[in-house]
Amino acid sequence: MAAINLQLLFAFVPTFFVVSITPGMCMTLALSLGITIGVRRAMWMMAGELIGVGLVATSAAVGVAAFMLNYPTAFTLFKYAGGLYLGWLGVQLWRSRGKMAMPEDPQAAPETSRLQLAAQGFITAIANPKGWAFFVALLPPFIDQSLPMAPQLALLVLIILALEFLCLQLYAHGGRQLRQAMRQGSGVRTLNRIAGTLMILVGAWLAFG
Repeated sequence: MAAINLQLLFAFVPTFFVVSITPGMCMTLALSLGITIGVRRAMWMMAGELIGVGLVATSAAVGVAAFMLNYPTAFTLFKYAGGLYLGWLGVQLWRSRGKMAMPEDPQAAPETSRLQLAAQGFITAIANPKGWAFFVALLPPFIDQSLPMAPQLALLVLIILALEFLCLQLYAHGGRQLRQAMRQGSGVRTLNRIAGTLMILVGAWLAFG
């Protein structure tokens, strides 16, 4: 017996791509970092985000999400803390201050740590209750109950991560194009304010969405 239902698999790929490419918190964060620190350094945020998405998808498929959504107090506190942190980073960007800001002096490179970037992505992925609810609703229709769950789940999560990474890259490269178009003087300040506004929106979305 085949371990994978190919018909369900072929339906899942375009479905999740459409969902993933739609602007959301993680894609907005990728766009913001593409503007301020470039695609290469934003990869650390993407790594954290992909770990978070993989954890959420796997947990949702095995039923952990039901507990998370039914007992939300600690979860709510966590997402408020994450939203406040991202909002603070956004304010720093708006003021062209802090390690995340794109320097007006091209010789001064930002020095945000890899761990900080990965933590931003991870927190944004796992502290989004809509993400949990989405995976609870999305994954079950694409799992064939007559087949072993483990190989199906493993393949679906790999597809989710691959499509999510592709979409993050598209958004981060879009941010880099803006960065290259407005590199000097007031253009740099404008980019920092655009990125800061996006970061503040992500923080508010995370905390209150």
